[in-house]
Amino acid sequence: MSKPLSADRRNMILSGNLIQAILMLAIPVMINSFIQSMYNLTDTFWLGRIGTESQAAITLVSPIQNILINFGTGLTTAGAILISQYLGAKEDRQANSMANHVCLCSLLFSLVCAAVCWCITPGIVGWLGAEGNIFLYGISYLRIVVLDLPFLFMINIYTAVKQSQGDTVRPMLLNVLGVSINLILDPLFLMKFGWGISGAALATLLAKIPSAVLALYVLTRKGQLIQINFKGFRFEKTKMLSILKIGLPTAIGGSTMQFGFLLMTKNVNAYGTTATTAYGIGNKINSIITMPANGIGSAISTIVGQNFGAGNIKRTDKSYHIALRIGAVFLFVCGMILSRRFIAEPIVRFFTSDDAVVPLATDFLSIMAICCWTNAFYNVTQGLFQGCGHTMITMIVDASRIWVFRFLTLWVCATLLHMGVESIWYAVVVSNATSALILYILYWTGIWKHRTVKIEKSAEPDPSAT
Repeated sequence: MSKPLSADRRNMILSGNLIQAILMLAIPVMINSFIQSMYNLTDTFWLGRIGTESQAAITLVSPIQNILINFGTGLTTAGAILISQYLGAKEDRQANSMANHVCLCSLLFSLVCAAVCWCITPGIVGWLGAEGNIFLYGISYLRIVVLDLPFLFMINIYTAVKQSQGDTVRPMLLNVLGVSINLILDPLFLMKFGWGISGAALATLLAKIPSAVLALYVLTRKGQLIQINFKGFRFEKTKMLSILKIGLPTAIGGSTMQFGFLLMTKNVNAYGTTATTAYGIGNKINSIITMPANGIGSAISTIVGQNFGAGNIKRTDKSYHIALRIGAVFLFVCGMILSRRFIAEPIVRFFTSDDAVVPLATDFLSIMAICCWTNAFYNVTQGLFQGCGHTMITMIVDASRIWVFRFLTLWVCATLLHMGVESIWYAVVVSNATSALILYILYWTGIWKHRTVKIEKSAEPDPSAT
C-alpha cells in the first residue's frame, strides 16, 4: 500500500492557516528559483572575466534553450496542476497514474528535442544574426546545453510531483546539489582548463546529471504516495487529453513567449554587443528580483489546485488575495530600494567590468526594479488561473505580452520617439505592467471558477487517501 500524503501538509493546504501555507510553499520555491538561476548567473559571472563576446553569445542563444525548456515545462506544469487537483479530491490512485503519464511524455519530448536542436544549431545561430566569434561561441554553447534537456526534465518532473503534494523543500535541496557542482566546475573548466564558453556549457550539463539520477531513483522507489512505475503501464485516453488540454496551452504560451524574447534579443543585437550584454545582465538580475512573485505564484498554483479539486472555491479565492498582498508589498519595497543607481550599479559591476556595459545595464535594472511590483499581480493571478486549469487564458496573455504589447511599445519608442536602446528597457516594463492589468481584470470576471477538466473517480475507494 502506498504511503499516505502527510495529513498535516494536506490539511494545512485545505483547511489550515493560509498565510502559513503560502509561506511554507513559497519560500522554498523562491530559494529553488534562485538556485536554478545560479546556473546562468555562474556562467555569466565567469564568462564576464573572459570577455564581453562570450556573454553576448549566451544572451543571444539562451532564448532558444528557453523555448524548448518552456514547451516541455508545459507538460510538467499540467502534471502538477492535475496531480494536485486529484490529491485535493482525495483520488490518490488517479494522481499516481497521472504522474506516470506526465513522466513518459516529458522524457520522450526531451530526447527528441535534444537530438533535433543539436543538428540545426548552426542554422539557428546564423538566423539570429551572429557573426564572427559570437557565431562560433553561440554554436558551441547551444549544442552542449541542449544535451542536458532529458536530465533537466527529469528534475522538473520530480519538482512537479513533490510540489503538487505540498513539498517544495526536497526539490530545493535537489537543485542545491546541481548548483554546488556547477559552482565548482565553472571556474575549473573556464579559468583552470581554459575551455571558454564550451567549458561553461559542459559544467552546466555535468552538474544536472547527478540531480537527475537522484530524482529518478526517488520517484521510482517503492512505498511512496506518487511512484513512477511503468510496469503494466497503458496510456489512458482521458488522462492524455487532460494533459494536452492543460499542458498544451502552457507549452505553446511559454514557447511563444520565449520566441518573442528571441526576437527581442535579435532587436537588441542590432544596437551592438555592448547593448546585448547589458540586456542579458539586466534580465538575469531582474529574474532574481522577481523571484518572490514567481515563488508565491507557484505556491498559489498548488494551494488553488488542491482546494479547487476539493470544490472549495471560497478558500481558493481567499488564498489568492492573501498571496497577492504579500507579493505586491514585498516587491514594491524591494523595487524602490534596487531602483536607486548607487545600489543598482555595484550589482551590475559584479557581473561585468566593461565600463561601456555598466551604465546601460544599470539603466535597464533601475527601470525594471521600480516597476517590478506589477510582477506580483502577473505571477499570482497566473498561478490562480493555472491552478484552476485555465491555462488557455494564461497562454493568450503570455503570448500577447510579448507579441503585442512589447513589440508595439518597442516600435513606438524606437520609431516614433527615437529613444534608441532605451526603447528596449521601456518595452519590457510597459508590456509586463499591461499584461498584469489584463490578468487582474480577468480575475474579476470570475471565469476561473469554471472547471476545465473532469476529476476521474477511482473504481474503488482509495485507502491511501487521508
